[in-house]
Amino acid sequence: MSQESRGLVAGMERHQVAVYVGAMAAGAVVGWVAPAAGPGLEHAINPVLAALLYVTFLQVPAAELVTSLRAGRFLAAALVVNFVVVPLVVAAMFVFLPDDQAVRLGVLLVLLAPCVDYVIVFSGLAGGSSQRLLAATPLLLLAQMVLLPGFLFLFMGSDLADVVEVGPFVEAFVVLIVIPLALAWLTQAWAARRTGGQKVADAMGTTMVPLMAATLLTVVASQVPKLNDSFSDVARVVPFYVIFLVVMAFAGVAVARVFRLDVPAGRAIVFTGATRNSLVVLPLALALPDQLAIAAVVVVTQTLVEVVGMVIYVRAVPRLLPAR
Repeated sequence: MSQESRGLVAGMERHQVAVYVGAMAAGAVVGWVAPAAGPGLEHAINPVLAALLYVTFLQVPAAELVTSLRAGRFLAAALVVNFVVVPLVVAAMFVFLPDDQAVRLGVLLVLLAPCVDYVIVFSGLAGGSSQRLLAATPLLLLAQMVLLPGFLFLFMGSDLADVVEVGPFVEAFVVLIVIPLALAWLTQAWAARRTGGQKVADAMGTTMVPLMAATLLTVVASQVPKLNDSFSDVARVVPFYVIFLVVMAFAGVAVARVFRLDVPAGRAIVFTGATRNSLVVLPLALALPDQLAIAAVVVVTQTLVEVVGMVIYVRAVPRLLPAR
């Protein structure tokens, strides 16, 4: 890589939050200016997201990943904050949500599913343990795949729970986790034995920020054209997303203290409890019947709110959990 290229990559990494916000803004512009491109961009969501997760998994050697999985208290805290605390917070807000079933379904889909991608980036920026979060990623995705239909049944009854099938979750798990993880491990094995493999691994490691930006741009651009006359309905859920971020900051700190985690692990727990799986559940929302189509836009709206919230989290979480 040339010196100029290295400088560009380093600059993007230093200013990655601004890059992400800019990517979403650009996606919004593309969506408004060229709405006809929306359907094509929807088909690009899974490929760019899979590439992003491949690069993410490539950052931590397989041996260290296995070692991190033995961190029992951290994994227990991650499961509790995501599948006990979060559902309780969502339940408290649920009765105040707009009556529209599609809007409610979109909120449930996104808030009940923990993030498995850019949470690692933002947690690292705040001094959280990105390695432990990375190790927990397959477990978190598998758990939400199993538990989400049950949560939907509890909140909305069997009629709407039936529209979310296990099949799309299995597909998401294979395409977005199993395949990228296997490819990352194969790349690491190649890099350990061949100079060419090491060069490829190094080069792929520089693509994290551009891939995240491409993913955010693609997602936003594909969904903005769907707003149309539903803007006011979607806007009504924004305060709920903001409240969720505020509540989960303090709830995450409480869980970290209950499990007596060290500061990096505690900060990671705060982030995993607050960040949601909007990018991975979006394909599920897109597969819903036409009468529930607005659910996908509700999911993407959470992404817009959350990225702004993460900018604040990166500064606020170290103050909530200061280094000893």
